[in-house]
Amino acid sequence: MPRKAEKGAVLRQSPQHARHSGDGFWIAAEVLATAVILVDDRARIIRCNSAAEMLFGLSGRALAGTDLTALIDGLKGWFAAPEVKIAQGVPCSLVTELSTPLQAARHVFVTATSAEEPGRYLVEVSDTHEALERFREEHQSDLSGAARGMLRNLAHEIKNPLGGIRGAAQLLELELASPQLREYTDVIIHETDRLLALLDRMLTPYRAERRVQEINIHEVLERVKNLVLAEYGKGLEIERDYDVSLPEIMGDGEQLIQVFLNLARNAAQALGDKISSGTARIRFQTRIARLVTIRRNRYRLALSVLVEDNGPGIPAELRERIFYPLVTGRADGTGLGLALVKNYVEQHGGAIEVQSSPGKTQFRVLLPIGAPIGGEQVKEEAL
Repeated sequence: MPRKAEKGAVLRQSPQHARHSGDGFWIAAEVLATAVILVDDRARIIRCNSAAEMLFGLSGRALAGTDLTALIDGLKGWFAAPEVKIAQGVPCSLVTELSTPLQAARHVFVTATSAEEPGRYLVEVSDTHEALERFREEHQSDLSGAARGMLRNLAHEIKNPLGGIRGAAQLLELELASPQLREYTDVIIHETDRLLALLDRMLTPYRAERRVQEINIHEVLERVKNLVLAEYGKGLEIERDYDVSLPEIMGDGEQLIQVFLNLARNAAQALGDKISSGTARIRFQTRIARLVTIRRNRYRLALSVLVEDNGPGIPAELRERIFYPLVTGRADGTGLGLALVKNYVEQHGGAIEVQSSPGKTQFRVLLPIGAPIGGEQVKEEAL
């Protein structure tokens, strides 16, 4: 095997069915998030699944007969070198680079094993960025789910003594003759009310009854645009880049308004200096995403909504924890807005991710359209 392949880490064993290439296998392969490609002993593509079509940006018919080594760097000699173990049924893996005319170069995992038919090989290719994003998404969901549960229980426990403190302060106020002393009880009552309001905000996502109906996402975004512009006035521009062919989705309109309103308001608050100078910009973009995996479910179609701003960016130390309750980068923030956003998005079966650097922050919300492929979760070994 070429030296590059020898040094590549063995990422995982291929699924047990990977040695078969009949129609049953290809029906199952359509559910996979990884690209699965059947090639001959000259690395020419014979057949592939939909994930491979998405990866290369070409249809299966256009890919048929194409030399796979011309599409993926580092594969030259993989199938021809006499020391390669693929023909003996031993999976071989490497990390290499893939570039297409429509997409920038990116790193991919490649695993090859022999198929049942002599002279045929199955190659699995997965985008390392997508794999890491799925891991990060699941890890964050587990942690934020635990944090939300703890916060919910804590809020219930705190509300009872706060009610007692407020009641005692009111009774004490009735006994005080001095207006100056009553000022102290007023402070106690006011601060107690503020804390109770904060706790109510923590519990709101778990109390409100959802009203699911057909939703036009552009109507939601237009409502958000009007609210934000009314609040921040001149100096802020909101650009809209809509795909008007998008279908309606099933969802709770009020929750979705809250999701994008929180994202847009956060962006506007981060743009304070640019609003003053008239250079602040927020962009809404809607697109169709095809064959996506959201929280271990594989969907043929999903709605992708991007909220982008040209602000200073999110500090690196906050990015991994930005959706956790009580995590905030503002001195006057509560850290509940993005936790609420994540909760509402997940109630819709969706996912949210963030990318940020100085001058550009992007929040991307993925909302599934229709049921998962196969009606069940993608298995762990397929990821």
